[in-house]
Amino acid sequence: MSSAKPTILVTGGAGYIGSHAVLALKRAGYDVVILDNLVYGHQDLVEKVLQVELVVGDITDRNLLDKVFKIHKIAAVMHFAAYAYVGESIQNPGKYYSNNVVGTLTLLQAMVAASIKKIVFSSTCATYGLVETIPIREEEPQNPINPYGATKLMVEQILSDFDKAHQLRSVCFRYFNAAGADPSGLLGEDHTPETHLIPLILLTALGKREAISMFGTNYPTPDGTCIRDYIHVNDLATAHVLGLEYLLKNDNSDVFNLGSSNGFSVKEVIETAKAVTHKDIKVVECDRRPGDPPCLVGSSEKARNILGWNPQYPSLEDIISHAWQWHRQRHK
Repeated sequence: MSSAKPTILVTGGAGYIGSHAVLALKRAGYDVVILDNLVYGHQDLVEKVLQVELVVGDITDRNLLDKVFKIHKIAAVMHFAAYAYVGESIQNPGKYYSNNVVGTLTLLQAMVAASIKKIVFSSTCATYGLVETIPIREEEPQNPINPYGATKLMVEQILSDFDKAHQLRSVCFRYFNAAGADPSGLLGEDHTPETHLIPLILLTALGKREAISMFGTNYPTPDGTCIRDYIHVNDLATAHVLGLEYLLKNDNSDVFNLGSSNGFSVKEVIETAKAVTHKDIKVVECDRRPGDPPCLVGSSEKARNILGWNPQYPSLEDIISHAWQWHRQRHK
């Protein structure tokens, strides 16, 4: 028996943030169909944990999109299907423009053809580039410094144009560092390659890595290491459900930062991980990486005021504890 709530297509729903959003949608009573090419997504998690329909395919495949929209009565799309490695985007920009921009354009054109007028888009704080003002607000100028950020900014512009031309309404979420895992232990972060700080620290604690690299200890911050804004992935997922419900109720588009308004330094993250895991984690101090700003922290005031977003897991200890529970069972 189908639920009273509509069906949502989640592109990239087998990936890290997408899978948590699918779980949040299910918990809120929505029917979900996932479209994922499984380049980075995990079929086992869809089948064992999410238990929703998985269409294996690509957002650049217009025929497939038309078929999905014809078979399923889709009310809205949540769009997570993007490549998201900053370094790779610099080395191979074509891959990023093809998937992130051309793929999204193909998706939007298929949506217009099928008269689907609502999309929640996973954007990024990387659209801002190097900023002067902390915490970062939505009005901050957007000057991305890498192709990944540039592709996301282009999609935001395309969405703005589709809003005017086709009345396709969107909510764009520019978020900071997604981290943690579902407290149930059912879902978590599992990237190949892994580039994110918290899972790298925890893999070191598990003995899967020899040491964690600390890039730069002479930044103009209280302890000399970079400060970043970490958001629990479940809180991000909740925001996406709120964004969807905002779109379903209102006939206008909007953009929201998802940040904690607080940052944690690399040293603080490592020390908290040591306390949570009760492991002595080897740290290797390295030179700064080019392009790493000293501090990136986002304001979420707008999301709190308009969407009623209220993060449930703001503490770094919660984020790392949930991630640790996931990594221990994933890497038995």
